[in-house]
Amino acid sequence: MSIDEAAPSRTDVIAELTGPGGAFELADAVVGGIPLRVHVTGPQTLREAHETLAVPDDRPFTVYAGERVTFGEHRARVATLARRFADHGLEPGDRVAVCLRNYPEWPALCWAAWVSGLVVVPLNAWWQAGELAHAVADAAPRLVVADGERSAVLREVTPDDVDVITVRGDASPTFADLLGDVVLQDLPEHRPEPDDDAFILYTSGTTGRPKGAVGTHRNLLTDVANRRIGTVVTQRLTGVAPPGRPGTLLAFPMFHVAGLCAMVNATLAGSVLATLYRWDARDALRVIGTERLTTVAGVPTIASDLLRVAETTGSHEALAGLVGIGMGGAPIPPELVRRAAPVAAPSNGYGLTETTSGIAFNTGEDYLAAPDAVGRAVASADVRVVDPASGTDLPDGEVGELWFRGPNIVRGYWNAPEATAAAFVDGWFRTGDLGRVDDGVIRVVDRLKDVVIRGGENVYCAAVEAELLEVDGVLDAAVIGIPHPSYGEEVAAVVVHAPGRVPDEDALRERVAARIAAFAAPTTIRTTTEPLPRNAVGKVLKRDLRDTVTRG
Repeated sequence: MSIDEAAPSRTDVIAELTGPGGAFELADAVVGGIPLRVHVTGPQTLREAHETLAVPDDRPFTVYAGERVTFGEHRARVATLARRFADHGLEPGDRVAVCLRNYPEWPALCWAAWVSGLVVVPLNAWWQAGELAHAVADAAPRLVVADGERSAVLREVTPDDVDVITVRGDASPTFADLLGDVVLQDLPEHRPEPDDDAFILYTSGTTGRPKGAVGTHRNLLTDVANRRIGTVVTQRLTGVAPPGRPGTLLAFPMFHVAGLCAMVNATLAGSVLATLYRWDARDALRVIGTERLTTVAGVPTIASDLLRVAETTGSHEALAGLVGIGMGGAPIPPELVRRAAPVAAPSNGYGLTETTSGIAFNTGEDYLAAPDAVGRAVASADVRVVDPASGTDLPDGEVGELWFRGPNIVRGYWNAPEATAAAFVDGWFRTGDLGRVDDGVIRVVDRLKDVVIRGGENVYCAAVEAELLEVDGVLDAAVIGIPHPSYGEEVAAVVVHAPGRVPDEDALRERVAARIAAFAAPTTIRTTTEPLPRNAVGKVLKRDLRDTVTRG
């Protein structure tokens, strides 16, 4: 038997890690009436995770605009804030709303709430007054924390008996007033349980009112376990140890599930957590090089922008220490995976707010071999492909709606029993994504509601976009359906190109027709150098594009 034949497979390593006595052992449990496989080793609540974190006090934690907070200072801030929350009369189960840019106050606020049994409600910092008013009225927080750019509008939509604390602004009371003298002290007596609520995250849908997905301590710690399993598996299979001093540039906003989970994972990994005031690729390159960061986490457009600026400015040396480029939050073009691979190992985490971020991952050689896939479901999760019309399971290779079940699925929506009943069926979460599974490998084809039906033929927008993005000079693309008198809908595309490199529209159509189908080729193509309209987490606002294109 050769060495290669004797080497363990990914499946073998995961089975060892999650089997009886393994470092990430899974055992059967019933959670909220649903039979699940849950991790029984390691901390079971975020408070336990905070208390058992073995990281030296002098190790740098957050880095922002020249400001640094060590892990020791973080622990003291958490303990102090936990006491201040109690002084404000907050009790376990009460909500604390947080509306900030990616400022370094985020981790202390979240961890202080979690060790106290409070529930964090991240509010989208790019929302307008009406959306903020809806979330505040729905979640009914007992305390609101907002940065200086948003505290005024939050004061307008928050009840008078609820304090709005201002971070990095002059309006009183300020974060400094709340924090007072920082002293490392005992945490509050209350100890949360694994299935206690930890967050309410409002979904970032591009249509309709956001719904508050309610996640638990178990949900967040399951995500931590999933990512650690991935790290150990990669090390076992490649022989390459993870960085001894990890450091992450977090480009996901922390009011998004990917950003919140990345913050939790960075904290518990003892990682440097670097953030920017706003995304700027040149600033990012400087921070990555100066701080010797090892990973970047953000939406695909962030990774694409970073690689492009490094190429055009000759700044590749700033990326020399990177070992990983993590992407998610939007479909990832295969071309971007190939561009990233020579710089650092690309990875794709697929998930939604309701799955507490990643529920499937594609990394390393597997990702390069199948860049159009989102990978395999995590060890604790199950996946089904269901016919949206009949509700019956479909076999391998057929396209249907992806359903997931596992301990990182949130318990439902806040104050929305009908929406909860529609989306969560016997513990299974209906993603609204169309996909297929081939021998355990998951491919997301499109959103269930983002399919153009042209004369009875389904056109999957994501597949057409992926083909358009393969064309030299095309920087971004979005495919939409527009009304047609005969076909019902017609395929249209908005293509963003590099300055001076307008793509040939007939060549774009021919590529799609040859590689997908003639009926999928866009009839209407708009070319532009302006970026596509996106929400704060990188999703294209297709309704806005559709209105623009149909108006002519």
